[in-house]
Amino acid sequence: MKKTLVLLLAIWLCGICGAQAAQLNKVAAVVNGQVITMFDLQKAAMPELARARLNPNNPKQARDVDKVFRKVLDMMIMDILLGQEAKRLKVSVSPAEVDNEIAKMMKARNLTRPQFEAQLAQQKISISEIRENFEKSLLRQKIMGMEVGRKVVVTPAEIKEYYEAHKDSLYERSGLHMGVLVYAPNVNARSIAAQIKSGKLTFKEAAAKYSIAPNRDKGGDMGPVEWDRLNPEWEGRLARMKPGDVTELFDLQGRKAQVHLFRPGGGANKQLTLEQATPQIDAILRQPKAVERFEEYASQLRRKAVIDIRL
Repeated sequence: MKKTLVLLLAIWLCGICGAQAAQLNKVAAVVNGQVITMFDLQKAAMPELARARLNPNNPKQARDVDKVFRKVLDMMIMDILLGQEAKRLKVSVSPAEVDNEIAKMMKARNLTRPQFEAQLAQQKISISEIRENFEKSLLRQKIMGMEVGRKVVVTPAEIKEYYEAHKDSLYERSGLHMGVLVYAPNVNARSIAAQIKSGKLTFKEAAAKYSIAPNRDKGGDMGPVEWDRLNPEWEGRLARMKPGDVTELFDLQGRKAQVHLFRPGGGANKQLTLEQATPQIDAILRQPKAVERFEEYASQLRRKAVIDIRL
């Protein structure tokens, strides 16, 4: 059933003859003069449509398909606005920076370059796509640092208040590992997540059996967490977790995923003093403020932009 749907999506995307060619060449949106074609939109939406088991050729699913298109289009518009803003601010990402991120990914997964490329080929992901994703992520981080991060303030009083309320759960975080489980599209992620939560299935067992991530043979282990290199979204997610915690399901690049924070070999957690905990608390309190500020910043970019949506 799932393979059939993916095949239908592929045929639908690739069938660019006659009337279909005209449809795919139509403009979905224009953002400050930059065009997003229906082909661009449909290609970007394909993973989300497959995950949601939606057939774009089924009239009964037209409303749900349209919702996916508009959600993906909104993300594409924001990527364009951030890219244009990066040019205005003279912010760029060098190939060396992208190379560094790829090298860290391979190191975390203990993979050689040929092994890494073989895994990408198995998942039908090109190295150019990986590089493009890293470039967008790094660019977003730089802009957030310039336009968002510096305008977010966490006061010493806020930090002290948080520490007094949560000091029993503030612990030494060095040596912690992050496990990631990215669910295959043809499995019931919600049911498996419930089994993990109830203890019927360990995260490691679930990752080995159901994950499509390259680290599944290691039970999802991505290696030690580099706290100072996490983007705000992941920092906010992990900073609230205790060793042993597993997140609820969340969306990760069109797939359902979960994260496990753990300390290899177990061991007791050492409680931190206020001084020791300050950086950690700052990150916890800063993340929602940064998200709020980014939403304001994104709204400002949209208000100033000329956006013509033609769906």
